Amino acid sequence: MSTRFSLDGQVAVVTGAQGRLGPVWVDTLLEAGAVVWALDRPGASASAGFDALQARSDASRLFIGTADVTDRASIEAARDAVLAKSGVPSILVNNAGIDQPPDSGTSRARIEDLPVELFRRMVDVNLIGTFQMMQVFGTLMVERGSGSIINIGSLYASVSPDQRFYDHFPGEPPFLKVPSYGASKAGVVSMTKYFSTLWGGYGVRVNTLSPGGVLGAQDADFKQKYSSRVPLRRLAAEDDLKGPLLFLASTASSYVSGHELRVDGGFTAW
Repeated sequence: MSTRFSLDGQVAVVTGAQGRLGPVWVDTLLEAGAVVWALDRPGASASAGFDALQARSDASRLFIGTADVTDRASIEAARDAVLAKSGVPSILVNNAGIDQPPDSGTSRARIEDLPVELFRRMVDVNLIGTFQMMQVFGTLMVERGSGSIINIGSLYASVSPDQRFYDHFPGEPPFLKVPSYGASKAGVVSMTKYFSTLWGGYGVRVNTLSPGGVLGAQDADFKQKYSSRVPLRRLAAEDDLKGPLLFLASTASSYVSGHELRVDGGFTAW
């Protein structure tokens, strides 16, 4: 590996580490040589991907911690744990977030009846949670004079969900991909630009990595519909996300800040 992509001696913090994409980011950082703090909310159930990663990882470089990104005191406690054990982190991946996978036909609502509490919850976790993590951990980087913050966005920060991807799901009312997910992620992209200008003079870079759809347990109809809309004609594999994250985390992107890197197979180029 070129030294410009090496993270040897770096300390990284990843939120939402035990969920769907958290293990991808943690694994990428570990592979590049970083010490990684994998944070998730108290009581969170680890995904199979995270369990497998933990089983094969060096316990001296992977630490498990708790942090509820909606709770400032919880974030500060996580900060204190990281500082006591590993020192000031140089990389922060703000991955914690709430998405809305297609459901089985229960707990649906038409747009005019959509509970505002659902909207608020997504904004609270996806946007305000990211803000609070940057307040607490980003400030440490500012004080030291260097760091890379990577906020995880989404292609839906740029385009609206195509509801036709979901019209084969049975049930009444029909499944509706809610507006609050994309709105919260668009806020993350905007906030990334804000902090990149605020902290650039202190040597702290702030960027967004926005994945498109990632291959998982989706049904065959969804995979076909979605893939036909992507210029590369497929969903992303987990490995497709690793290089972009490493680029933004490492000195390979030392002059990149305030940027949204879309890893979507060309979806948003149409």
